[in-house]
Amino acid sequence: MANAKEIPVYLFTGFLEGGKTLFIQDTLEDKRFNAGEKTLLLVCEEGVEDYDPSKFAGRNVTIKVLEDQDELNEANLQKLVSECGAERVLVEYNGMWLLQDFYDAMPEGWLPYQDMLFFDGRSFLNYNANMRQLVVDKLKDCDVCVFNRLPEGFDTMELHKVVRAISRRTDILYEFANGRLYPDEIEDPLPFDINAPVIEIEDRDFALFYRDLTEEKEKYKGKKVRFKALAAIDKKFPDHTCALGRHIMTCCAADIQYCGLVSKISDDMNIQNSGWYMIDAQIDIRFSRLYGKKGPIFNVKKAVPAAQPEEPVATFY
Repeated sequence: MANAKEIPVYLFTGFLEGGKTLFIQDTLEDKRFNAGEKTLLLVCEEGVEDYDPSKFAGRNVTIKVLEDQDELNEANLQKLVSECGAERVLVEYNGMWLLQDFYDAMPEGWLPYQDMLFFDGRSFLNYNANMRQLVVDKLKDCDVCVFNRLPEGFDTMELHKVVRAISRRTDILYEFANGRLYPDEIEDPLPFDINAPVIEIEDRDFALFYRDLTEEKEKYKGKKVRFKALAAIDKKFPDHTCALGRHIMTCCAADIQYCGLVSKISDDMNIQNSGWYMIDAQIDIRFSRLYGKKGPIFNVKKAVPAAQPEEPVATFY
């Protein structure tokens, strides 16, 4: 569809009884947020709480319930937003559905604007132990994670560790039973020295390095780094280019994938596909057509054949 109208999308994710409905209700009652824009509220699960439109700041909200995941398709979503002339979309997403299913169904012009995740802090660790893949799915891209209903004196460290093992950029908020809301202020020093003349990456720390580099790439511009990597070569790559990285597991064996970064090499390095190398490189941040955007580029200075690590699949633990 040419020149599709841009529609901001606000995602509210989490499991049942996580507090999504109450937060959205309060948000739509607030005149600072709800100042008259035509709004489509998509409800993807039947929760304990019901919405009370009579308390919304305006009469501008259309509520549509998606009772089945089959309704989560581009044609239906475009139909719903066109029927009410919505200028923006709020989504109370089903915690049992993968987020990629929603992204795949978004019509052209829909732009994810904010992703907020809600968990009942008292039951979160049980969800994480038993539904790890779904927890990771919701955490990996969210902007803000709210742990609510926490009893006084609750130790938040375990909650913090789970979030930070998946994302370093997500803001974390803790809401206690008395209504007090606190930002997470626990510091997480990286396991390597980013200010060293050469940043040395141990095998066990590659996943953390990869995530930090891709999330906060500008702070690595011009840095020198040494790490062990698995090379990947494809005939579609430009000349003197390969990918260097590792297989990374986020939550379980089913989600293991090769995570490589664009690397500029010379012919005399004789880098072979699927070979392991100890790499010395300098990091640049610039556009690459292999990314389709600006990203980290390893300018490889030295590549020495190396033994496969004892644990070839990197993890965040």
